[in-house]
Amino acid sequence: MSLPSEYEPRKKLNKRVKDVRDQFAKIEKVKLDALKKTEEMKRSAEKEIAKLEEDIAKSGLTSNTKKTLASGIFTLKKEIEDRTTELRSRISKTIIPS
Repeated sequence: MSLPSEYEPRKKLNKRVKDVRDQFAKIEKVKLDALKKTEEMKRSAEKEIAKLEEDIAKSGLTSNTKKTLASGIFTLKKEIEDRTTELRSRISKTIIPS
């Protein structure tokens, strides 16, 4: 008779383990989606900057003005890269037990 009394708690425990694993799987999916979104935003920003650089090159601005704008764009590119790297790192550091 000890068998039926052990069966129910074990069944409940197994269900709880499955539920926890499912929750961790959802967290991993959210992390993956966040990483994808981060990369999409980075590519979009880089595309906009490239268009801006192209427009500056085609413009009739003075050489000094173009240099100033190029310096600002360089700073912007560096900031985008830094922030993207930081965000990727923060997302990836989320520790999920196995």
